[in-house]
Amino acid sequence: MHIFVAEDEKTIRRELTILLENAMYQVTAPENFENIPDQITEASPDLILLDVNLPEMSGFDICSMLRQRENSCPVIFLTSRTDSMDELTGMLRGGDDYITKPYQAPILLARIAAVLKRTHRNTEKISFIYKDVQLDISKCSISCGGREMELTKNEMKILHLLFMHAGNYVARQDLIEYLWENQIFIDDNTLSVHVTRIREKLRELDRDNFIQTKRGMGYRI
Repeated sequence: MHIFVAEDEKTIRRELTILLENAMYQVTAPENFENIPDQITEASPDLILLDVNLPEMSGFDICSMLRQRENSCPVIFLTSRTDSMDELTGMLRGGDDYITKPYQAPILLARIAAVLKRTHRNTEKISFIYKDVQLDISKCSISCGGREMELTKNEMKILHLLFMHAGNYVARQDLIEYLWENQIFIDDNTLSVHVTRIREKLRELDRDNFIQTKRGMGYRI
C-alpha cells in the first residue's frame, strides 16, 4: 500500500517515513510543497497523511481541491493544533480522520489501517514473515513449516500489530486501544486470554516462544 506524506517539518517527515516503511508501506514524502495536489495526483497513493499547516497551501485547501477533482483517496489530517473546530473543518473539507500531534506510533498505524479498511482500497493480499512464521491477513491465518492455523479476528489484529513492530515490545494498552478503540470499559484479562489462545496455536506450529512477554513492557515477537 502506498502512502503520501505531506509534512513540512523535516524531523517529523523522516520519522513518519521510517515508521511507515517499517510497517511495510510504500512512502512518498516530498520536500517541495509547490503544487501538492498535482504531486498527489501523479503519485496516485492509497492514503494521504496531510499536515494542516503547509507553507504553500493549507492542508484543508489541498483536500478541498482534491475532492473537487473527484479524487476520493482517503485523507488523514495531522496537526499540532487542538481546536475542535479544526477537526470539524477537516471533516467538512472531505477528510477521513484527524490526528493531533504528538501522536503514538501504534495508534497512528491503527488509524491508518482502519481508514484503509473502511475505504475498501486494500484488496491485495497482505502477508508478513518473521522468523519463518507467516501471518496472512487476507486468509486470517498463521503458518510455519507447511502447517497453517486459522485465527479469529482479534487474534489476527494482535499478531498484525506485533508483526508491524517485530523485534520491539508493544505495550498492553496499545494493543487494547488497537483492538477496542471505541470501547472504554475493557477487562485487561481479555487481552491475556487472546494472547494465550494465539500461543496455543503457535505451539501447534512448534513455535512455543514466538511471543515474548516482559513485565511493564508488553509483548513482542
